[in-house]
Amino acid sequence: MAGTVEVVVCKVDELGEGDPREVKVGDTTALVVREKGQLYAVGNKCSHYGAPLSKGAYCGGVLRCPWHGACFNVKTGDIEDFPGMDSLPVFQVEERGEDVVVKADPVTLKSAKRVKAMTRNDPSNKKTFVLIGGGAASASCAETLRQEGFTGRVVVLTKEHTLPYDRPKLSKAMSTTVDAIALRNKEFYDSVDIELSTGTEVTGVNTEHNTVTDSTGKTHSYDALFIATGGTPRTVPIPGCRDLKNVFVLRTPQDANLIAAGAKGKKVVIIGSSFIGMEVAACLAEGAGSVVVVGQGTVPFQAVLGSKVGQMLQKLHEERGVKFYMERGLTQLHGKDGVLTQALLSDGTALDADVCVLAIGVVPATDFLKDSGVELTQRGFVTVDQCMRTSADGVFAAGDIAQFPLFVNDGQPANVQHWQMALQQGRIAALNMLGKSVAIHSVPYFWTVMYGKSVRYTGYGAGYDDIVIHGDLSVPQFAAFYTKKDKVLAVASLAFDPIVSQAACLMEQGGTILKSEIMDDPKSWVSRLKE
Repeated sequence: MAGTVEVVVCKVDELGEGDPREVKVGDTTALVVREKGQLYAVGNKCSHYGAPLSKGAYCGGVLRCPWHGACFNVKTGDIEDFPGMDSLPVFQVEERGEDVVVKADPVTLKSAKRVKAMTRNDPSNKKTFVLIGGGAASASCAETLRQEGFTGRVVVLTKEHTLPYDRPKLSKAMSTTVDAIALRNKEFYDSVDIELSTGTEVTGVNTEHNTVTDSTGKTHSYDALFIATGGTPRTVPIPGCRDLKNVFVLRTPQDANLIAAGAKGKKVVIIGSSFIGMEVAACLAEGAGSVVVVGQGTVPFQAVLGSKVGQMLQKLHEERGVKFYMERGLTQLHGKDGVLTQALLSDGTALDADVCVLAIGVVPATDFLKDSGVELTQRGFVTVDQCMRTSADGVFAAGDIAQFPLFVNDGQPANVQHWQMALQQGRIAALNMLGKSVAIHSVPYFWTVMYGKSVRYTGYGAGYDDIVIHGDLSVPQFAAFYTKKDKVLAVASLAFDPIVSQAACLMEQGGTILKSEIMDDPKSWVSRLKE
């Protein structure tokens, strides 16, 4: 190939089996791996946020990002678990005498991402797949359909007025623009004939006639239906909550922008001390006049991360001036001339407030599915099987609304509201819409960022009865193991990479970390990744 870059990157005897090696190729870096005697070379930057994959985990031909857990097949470079939308560039590699040689064309070297090839609509294919919702799951589903060769119509109906975007950034970069966090631009969707109908709210589904009705009264027929409408932020039924200005929930980029602008120099009260509430507090702490967090637990994050980690994170906020009122709730909001002035707590405490952010979770946005023939749980979640199929023929669901059999929970039903899981469920649903019969086999993985510090978490820790912590919470640097009897259910860390990604790799392979083996050494099990 004319212009091919050809580089001797290392010696053959420097490559161990299953031991990725970062090498220099031109102006970039690549990873070279020997897997079952065969050499492979792929890009070294995660396609999500550019993390160096050389610092991540490797197991059984799969690279896992150290920051957010995205997985890539080392043979093909294809993304196999999320976050991120794109795959890795792949380079030619060969043994030449004692040398390992990597060859690549200059165009491939310039990009850290590779968009998988996709088909377009063929008018002779009369099938229509309708996707309800414009979030991560729908974006992943639509792209997977095109990647897998579906040439019928792909119609996405979303009540949001924006293209699918990177929702986790809303609470971490609240002044960001819609364009800055869009997963793809309009030209991309147009180029692969994914029909995005924004500002279109679905009001009803008829599974007997295979139709969907939107708020304008228009009816859409489908051959297969995918539902991923996400959640609706919870509010509290108290005086002042609905009728006072400057009382917000966070769900859209517009919400984030309004909160960020309204909070500048003002007194902010945040109701809720879990991930959204705490990330909003961290985001606003510098620019707001004051920030107060009100939570029902004894410390933030108590239910998920435990008291010791929660206390450490609370201190991190307090060092930036954030104040906490824990073991309390909101009972009333007062205002003057229709504008918020005060928040009254359950113990009688009155907090001056110019802005109030309700960050108390979401409820599944599934009211429109009542009487549709799609089975819902008592809490409004959509019941699906391991292939993301609902109780209705030809209807699939994913994301925050889905309750599915989680393999790391012994196949018991679970609702996992993580960005990574929504993307993976969208992919799995698409494969099964095409009749491929693929079961979901993904380990939950999420992260939070506050003041430049990232806590990563993998597994499913519901029902843990003990927490084993290694490291120093005062630094802070730690790895926390959430256990039930002698089994580790989940692992969290801060500045302890790549232990969470390594744990996710082992869990994905069906391995189990025992409490007894991590009591003295948090990394005693890591060597099993190479077995």
